[in-house]
Amino acid sequence: MRITSLALAGIGLMALAACDSSPAPTPPQGGEAAATGGVNVSGPALRIVGSSTVYPFTTAVAENFRRKYPAAAAPIVESTGTGGGIKLFCGGVGTQHPDIANASRRIKKSEVELCNANGVKQIVEVQVGLDGIAIAQAKSDAHLDVTPAQIFLALAATKPDGSKNSVTTWNQIDPKLPNRKIEVLGPPPTSGTRDAFNELVMEAGCATFPNLKALKDTNENEYKTRCTRLREDGAYVEAGENDNLIVQKLVANPTAVGIFGYSYLEENLDKIEGVKMGGVAPEYEAIASGAYPASRPLYIYVKGEHARAKPALAVFLQEYTSEAAFGPEGYLKARGLIAEPDAERKASAAAAAALTPLDVAVLK
Repeated sequence: MRITSLALAGIGLMALAACDSSPAPTPPQGGEAAATGGVNVSGPALRIVGSSTVYPFTTAVAENFRRKYPAAAAPIVESTGTGGGIKLFCGGVGTQHPDIANASRRIKKSEVELCNANGVKQIVEVQVGLDGIAIAQAKSDAHLDVTPAQIFLALAATKPDGSKNSVTTWNQIDPKLPNRKIEVLGPPPTSGTRDAFNELVMEAGCATFPNLKALKDTNENEYKTRCTRLREDGAYVEAGENDNLIVQKLVANPTAVGIFGYSYLEENLDKIEGVKMGGVAPEYEAIASGAYPASRPLYIYVKGEHARAKPALAVFLQEYTSEAAFGPEGYLKARGLIAEPDAERKASAAAAAALTPLDVAVLK
């Protein structure tokens, strides 16, 4: 009987989530939020999928949320990669589908269209902070200081003239660079970090070559391919969505370099160090100011249709966008999150509180 009752309850929740589009009640403010009493955190566990970069921040919020509200079901947070997470998020409305998608890049217009086709139309975008695409190496090897153009020349499948790229060492690109094998461990195509790396580093380097920059105006698809298609001969190694694994491989293979979010560098500075890009190290202040060339925003996407069926969703969002969490001195700073400027943080908190739908017109 108990299994049947739970099943019926689940069906009821799914129907409610699918049909009720009104916003959830605003959770209590200030000291009231410190206790479970009076705060509605009922419903099934929140399910959160997506970016491995945003994963540690969302996990920290989930842990704090659970400590504050022990009566709530513990949120389930999975690291699936941005692309894979958004695909799951857009799968439909109902408790069998995720409530939130972590993303290390902005959602694409095509992904919103997939969401809409599956009934997910109340997509709330919340920018939770900033990050840098860090390039890192083991502390035991010679220091690297590279430009986006040099990274492009090392990793692009073809040279600027269109011929196959076959350079094997960094000093073949520039004699000032170390005589070290080019071996870069990075994320797969499903990763938001890979998308951001392509845009902020590979395309930036590609655009320094006049013939390729001109190609953007005449054939943008070809330009994207030439700029972002990476080598498959071992110079670039897809190391999966587990950024901690890349850190471990850098320690085991000191001649390699790795690509991941700044937080993984910050957490492992006893083992690895950041590679400077254009003379600027991937450090908190440089990323926050925009001085570091590969800075990017981080997001969570929230399914507004689930707010009524899962009252805990609004409370979780309030926790995430509190100054105590994502503010300049919030507990997420210790995890490596770089706070947005004050005005952007206020806008993010307001969007989360009001469950403001994303304006699709701003997307590419």
